Amino acid sequence: MNLTGKQKRTLRAKGHHLKPTVNVGKQGLTPPMLEQVEDQLLAHELVKVKVLKSCPTEMAALTGAIVQATGAAVAQSIGRTVLLYRPHPEAPVIVFPQ
Repeated sequence: MNLTGKQKRTLRAKGHHLKPTVNVGKQGLTPPMLEQVEDQLLAHELVKVKVLKSCPTEMAALTGAIVQATGAAVAQSIGRTVLLYRPHPEAPVIVFPQ
């Protein structure tokens, strides 16, 4: 999924106040962690993922693996925090301005 610049700006504004709901720790990318990301995307559409310093996987590789596994798009990546977006398959909540 590709996002335009305008869509990314909208998502960054909506995600600014969010707290990270998924933390990736010393075990790195695991099936339960991917399941948690899936659940959060289904429930909220916009999710912050925090990668802790103890994570053995490189940030870019981890982000790419999460995006590939979930089908989400990266709205923003700052430091060790990634903002992911995937619209709800049946009833999207986030609507982009025209």
